[in-house]
Amino acid sequence: METTTTSVAASDRVILPSAPPEALPAVALRNVSKVYGRGSSAVPALDRIDLSVRHGEFLCVVGASGCGKSTMLNLIAGLDSPTAGRLDVEGRTALMFQEAALFPWLTVASNVDLALRLRGVPKGERRARVQALLKTVHLDGFATKQPHELSGGMRQRVALARAFAQDADVLLMDEPFGALDAMTRDLLHDELERLWADRSLTIVFVTHNVREAARLADRIIVLSSRPGRIAATIDVDIERPRRIDSPAVSSLAAEVTDLLRQEVRRHAN
Repeated sequence: METTTTSVAASDRVILPSAPPEALPAVALRNVSKVYGRGSSAVPALDRIDLSVRHGEFLCVVGASGCGKSTMLNLIAGLDSPTAGRLDVEGRTALMFQEAALFPWLTVASNVDLALRLRGVPKGERRARVQALLKTVHLDGFATKQPHELSGGMRQRVALARAFAQDADVLLMDEPFGALDAMTRDLLHDELERLWADRSLTIVFVTHNVREAARLADRIIVLSSRPGRIAATIDVDIERPRRIDSPAVSSLAAEVTDLLRQEVRRHAN
């Protein structure tokens, strides 16, 4: 039997494109644990956390008091190191606390300027940058005021401008609106959402307020009671813009509250 061999010229070959490499997450925690102290006095704060935060994602973290929410932020910010596991962050981080933590002897502009100075931004550029940042948070008419002359919400706006002055890719927020009244908090939710969308920021937002989480998040992580473990992950598919008193937000908040109650009961037992 005669065998026929057919050759194919290199120019006739079809080369299928390889799949593009998967993008690295903005924040990745791999089997991360954190224990404070040693021996019999050791206190486990986080236990084997696996979490990826996508670039541009608004992630909210909720849980009972003492579940390790703030510990997680401190680890991501590089203020502390995990006891075990690996943590990777793509880009620069900025951390914003519940208290604005402004320097009382500096003006509003000087508080923001300080962050630029610490980054080494030349003096000639800083004034324009400060003005632009204050305009971004609608405080351009308050540059010469001092912190004690501002309301609590305005001080948090200054803190937000200072965080942006750090040119952060990942903004870490530890209950930043927890001490504010409901009306001011709602206004700052709108402001933060606008700035997040405009700047394509990645935000990890810790809160004990489940309505706030449902109002803001793309995704909600529920941490168990200490040691903190991821007890539930909830993708939020409520269309933006959202209102904190909308039926959809209220329904999701009730669902998250039920999960938190289950975790508290489980821990108590």
